[in-house]
Amino acid sequence: MNRTTTLPWIALWLSALLLTGCAATTSSSTGQEALDPQARWAMLPVINNTETPQAGLAVEALVEHHLRARGVVQLQRYPAALSRESLFEASERKLAEEAQTWARDQGARYAITGSVEEWRYKIGLDGEPVAGVTLRVIELDSGRVVWSGSGARSGWSRDGLSAVGQQLISRLLGELRLTPFQANRS
Repeated sequence: MNRTTTLPWIALWLSALLLTGCAATTSSSTGQEALDPQARWAMLPVINNTETPQAGLAVEALVEHHLRARGVVQLQRYPAALSRESLFEASERKLAEEAQTWARDQGARYAITGSVEEWRYKIGLDGEPVAGVTLRVIELDSGRVVWSGSGARSGWSRDGLSAVGQQLISRLLGELRLTPFQANRS
């Protein structure tokens, strides 16, 4: 190859390398225990630590969808009275305790909750969407956190915030181990 044919290929390769860095996801999770998707699950409130109104509700909807898509069919949402997205709310700790009590009263084995740390478009010319979420699955009988995952994702300026959030939630919950469904063959 001569120099005139090599330079365009190098430029193309460097451009592709640069562009792949624009949309990024980082995530980590803990918990190797496989959880039963056929058990009763409760969707508890997600704390909104952002300045974006109702970011917690958006994350809850995405989490609920992804859990159902993975086979968690007995998933019940908390009552609206326990929502953290209202203007007049009790302390976060008291609300979390009330939500877990409600889930236990419903006979749920697991509860999923978490927090949103970032859910916005960056300020600037491009206005890239960014999302940061932490999720936890709690075994209600013991109060033990059996799985947790945390991640952040940024997208391109043409991407929607909900699409970036959905990709992040999908990646996080993809790391949640669920036991395979065993149909009763009697």
